[in-house]
Amino acid sequence: MMYSPKKILDASNLDCPLPLLKAKLMLAGLSSGEILKVKATDPTSWEDFASYARISGNKLLKAEQVRKSYIYFLKKK
Repeated sequence: MMYSPKKILDASNLDCPLPLLKAKLMLAGLSSGEILKVKATDPTSWEDFASYARISGNKLLKAEQVRKSYIYFLKKK
């Protein structure tokens, strides 16, 4: 399924916890139902984004690894 993100965050080359912190800030500026696409290179972001989605109520629509990058699609609650 293709997702149409309202915003895109390139958090490549940022170490934990910066990808998630920057994503949280961008999500705060979105309206309910809008989608944020995040690209990160920190492997610890994989569990960070899954945990954040469970705790925050925002939905992790998709998480995928593409070579050394991690791509996340988050839908704001």
